[in-house]
Amino acid sequence: MKKFATLLLLTAFGASMYAQDVGIQLYSLRNQFKTDVPGTLKLINDWGITNLEGGGTYGLPMEEFQGLLTKNKLDVVSVGAGYEDLMNNVEKVVENAKAFDAKYVMCAWISHEGNNFDIAKTKEAVEVFNKAGKRLQEEGITLAYHAHGYEFRPYDGGTLFDYMAKNADHFAFEMDVYWVKHGGEDPLALLNRYPDKFVLLHLKDMQHGVKGNNTGHEDVETNVVLGTGQVDIAGVVKRAKELGVVKYMFIEDECSRVVEQVPQSLKFLKGL
Repeated sequence: MKKFATLLLLTAFGASMYAQDVGIQLYSLRNQFKTDVPGTLKLINDWGITNLEGGGTYGLPMEEFQGLLTKNKLDVVSVGAGYEDLMNNVEKVVENAKAFDAKYVMCAWISHEGNNFDIAKTKEAVEVFNKAGKRLQEEGITLAYHAHGYEFRPYDGGTLFDYMAKNADHFAFEMDVYWVKHGGEDPLALLNRYPDKFVLLHLKDMQHGVKGNNTGHEDVETNVVLGTGQVDIAGVVKRAKELGVVKYMFIEDECSRVVEQVPQSLKFLKGL
């Protein structure tokens, strides 16, 4: 009986540690938030998740939304920011991050026309991110850029992403393993190539048979349960933990089956 009680204690401790490691990107539940904000936050709590990446309040006053976060023991550790705001209104970004007491700001898209993403736009983005990142650093906040696939176009014997990584003086990166794979790169190889550049991860798996491209666009229904697709989720998670630089891993599942899939993804991650 004593051995059984000890096992239960160790299992509970392990689950608690696990919950701290893996969070969720709230965009995954965008449709659920449209109809039930309190219920959606409770659902996340029921899943055993603690850490969130978000940035908005879904129409609620900040104080009310913060109250729901506290009630459900949830912590927004990373917030999103638009490219234009980072370029033209970084104080707005600072204010929002501080309102959530978030230590990370992520930007998931560099504004560009159609499929026209080139070295000129890349250099502009690096300048924007370095300038905004320096300001955020003054507040103890880290800016992380989330590549979407078009950054892996060839340039100077490497890729446009290589140029960004080598010139990132005041910002870091968030790796979305789905979009890295979709853009033609190997997520694990990229993590090994830049072991000190990635501070955040989006864990998202890609349906078998999907052929990527460098547009940054794909059908969201190709998001599948972690471990069932063509991305080496296990390898990336293992390496990220070994490196110790990645601070948070967020499940991001944009498909219509998200409520059914997230528990299965959590089960897969617990089994690693």
